Amino acid sequence: MLGRLLFRSLRPYAWLLVGVLLFQFASAVATLYLPTLNADIIDQGVSRGDTDYIWSTGSVMLAISLGQIVCAVIATYFAAKAAMRAGRDIRNEVFDRVSSFSEREVSQFGPGSLITRNTNDVQQVQMVAMTGGTMLVSAPMLAIGGVVMALQQDVGLSWLIWVSVLTILLVAGLVISRMVPLFRSYQKRLDVVNRVLREQLTGIRVVRAFVREPIEQERFEGANHDIMDVGRRVGTLFITLFPLFMLVLNVTVVGVFWFGAIEVDAGTVQVGTLRAFMQYVGMILGGVLMAAFMTIMIPRAAVSAERITEVLDAESTLPRPEHPRSDLPEPGTVEFRDVAFAYPGADHAVLEGVGFRAEPGETVAIVGSTGAGKSTLVSLIPRLFDVTGGAVLVNGVDVREADLDLLWTTIGLVPQRPFLFAGTVASNLRFGREEATDDELWHALEIAQGRDFVAAMEGGLDARIAQGGTNVSGGQRQRLAIARAIVHRPRILVFDDSFSALDLTTDARLRQALWRDLPDVTKVVVAQRVSTITDADRIVVLEDGRVVGLGRHEELVETCQTYREIVQSQLGVEAQA
Repeated sequence: MLGRLLFRSLRPYAWLLVGVLLFQFASAVATLYLPTLNADIIDQGVSRGDTDYIWSTGSVMLAISLGQIVCAVIATYFAAKAAMRAGRDIRNEVFDRVSSFSEREVSQFGPGSLITRNTNDVQQVQMVAMTGGTMLVSAPMLAIGGVVMALQQDVGLSWLIWVSVLTILLVAGLVISRMVPLFRSYQKRLDVVNRVLREQLTGIRVVRAFVREPIEQERFEGANHDIMDVGRRVGTLFITLFPLFMLVLNVTVVGVFWFGAIEVDAGTVQVGTLRAFMQYVGMILGGVLMAAFMTIMIPRAAVSAERITEVLDAESTLPRPEHPRSDLPEPGTVEFRDVAFAYPGADHAVLEGVGFRAEPGETVAIVGSTGAGKSTLVSLIPRLFDVTGGAVLVNGVDVREADLDLLWTTIGLVPQRPFLFAGTVASNLRFGREEATDDELWHALEIAQGRDFVAAMEGGLDARIAQGGTNVSGGQRQRLAIARAIVHRPRILVFDDSFSALDLTTDARLRQALWRDLPDVTKVVVAQRVSTITDADRIVVLEDGRVVGLGRHEELVETCQTYREIVQSQLGVEAQA
């Protein structure tokens, strides 16, 4: 997974990778040549007292060192640039993919997990790409080159190199094999921490209302302790690895000095040669150490790449049609033809045999008891879900065949729980149509009965709105959401119980303004209050996902028992009030 993801994301920046290889190779060659020059200074200059040779060779070493530094810096810059661009592309790709998900896929992964995958997981892959362009490229060059140069200095001590390298690889293999499952567990526990924290922040009012702070604190501490425990185990393995590496390195140094001293004493090896061999051994083991460090990072990045690929490979349950229809033979119409719908894994269908039609400019109301399927039904209009039976036609086209972008531009949806974005009143109202003028915004606010409270806010249209609209009341939030849908200029307005937070007077004024100022817009209204839909052209009564009544208010009072019971229960409540 990691290799495939890196190959796909780094392929557009192959020229940067070529630059990394060239400059890393030049840096490695310079690094490998320095010990040989150092040996020459000791054997040819110091031992003979030749000061001129020391100065001339030392100047060459200085020039090579400066060149090595420049090459290393350029290679690191290229690697960082390629890695950062690849990370940017992966984040964009994940974001675009998630944006195409239906509510089913979002619920399957979880919002907290999706955020983690597009931040922390991408960061892990990005870090491996960057360090891979530096350490992983230079490590084998130094290790292999060090072996070649060391053998040229002294073949007799080469057995120390092989023993050291094999010992380091064995230790790294044992430790890393235990780290892989721990990294996978760590990422899952990080998802849990994000989910718990997100739930507590989102539901802070509910938590405080039921005095659940101590229990929620315990829940967060439990999730936090779990991730700490896994992190501690990973850290324990990590800090154990490097002391073992240093032990092997130091034992190798002692061995080189021990056996090398014997050769120097016998006159078969010069002191400078032994010094160069020692430096090459350090380069070899340093290269192995860098490779081992990378192998520590790779398992975690591999887990992250797997999680990212799961999102990228996830098939949306709302696929876009191969040949989308962009024609609108019946603008403003909504028709349900024997529609059935069941949530994945559910035992029973939420909707079954639903059929009705809304003509352009008509107001169709949908009522029913809790759980009757009202919100599910209107969610099928903008194709938030796909029907499992029958067909939903909008503007005369089956929504499964329509161009989704065109479909959504013709529909203004006001959800049951309206959401406002951090910004200003104007930026939220222009969310669906950026070119809308201030006059159009004020007109939409006037229809939505929000002009007065927006004018009273400091800054008016430029008044600040907190994320989620938490600095305005529920009724104000609903009216801003309705105004936003109106600014969108849709052919069809869908209100999913969007008047519930409004008082009766505001509700009546808003409906009158909608009917008066938007006579050609088709309105589909889910409502709990009968008073909201008595003037509707057609009322659809749902019970257990089936249509048990269809007609105007007066007709249904006479012919539909379910509707009559709803009316009587609400009239009783209003009478008591």
